[in-house]
Amino acid sequence: MFVPADSIIRQIWGDADVILLIFGGAAGEFALNRAVDWLFFTGNLPADPIGRLFSTVRYAQEILLATDIKARQALSRINAIHGGVEEKRGRRIPDWAYRDVLYMLIDYSERAYQSLHRPLTDAEREHMFAHFREVGTGLQIPDLPTSYAEWKIDRVAHLNSDLVHSEFTDKLFRRYREQLGGWRYSLLRQAQAVLMPQPVSRLLNLPQKPLLQYSIGLYKVLNALGLRSLTQRILLPAEYLDQIRALDR
Repeated sequence: MFVPADSIIRQIWGDADVILLIFGGAAGEFALNRAVDWLFFTGNLPADPIGRLFSTVRYAQEILLATDIKARQALSRINAIHGGVEEKRGRRIPDWAYRDVLYMLIDYSERAYQSLHRPLTDAEREHMFAHFREVGTGLQIPDLPTSYAEWKIDRVAHLNSDLVHSEFTDKLFRRYREQLGGWRYSLLRQAQAVLMPQPVSRLLNLPQKPLLQYSIGLYKVLNALGLRSLTQRILLPAEYLDQIRALDR
């Protein structure tokens, strides 16, 4: 599972800005997932969604960017956590729910990197998929596709069968707004509108022509001018700035 230094995985998951877009998209889609009640059972997500974001990112980086041994140790810890939650509730988390989360990470990794940098090549897509599939195998997720092309087909099937706008969706988005404040919450919705597949965007009633789509070029120019730190300080909550910058590897 060890990732070479020149791997596209390292370029994606070592860039704080890309990671924030990945989890901005995933946070919206997961609020629609039919299994989101599992995170309400633990209480962790609705209590502190941004804190949950950073703990999830740390696990993801530990798995994706660490040595093979450390990555497998992290996977074992996650399996143990999930097993403990299932035991407390007296039910198993559905296999399709695990696949949905893995599929979100694959999809938004590609979409976020393309939005901020460039489209992936076919070889990079296959490499990224193969690495995430290995992660899925380590998490004991059954019936995973064997190629990127198969995954694309299954991803569409999951989008059409596993999403619903529910009371949990509204509760989570209210918490996002409470933690982010009005204008940053609006920025999150804009970012989600740029990233999300149409079925997700429609269920969340996101802007059809997000203004952020036309501002990403300016963001790239500011980065090229060495103003990334200033841009982050303006756009991101100050109390989380150090944690966000620590995502850069």
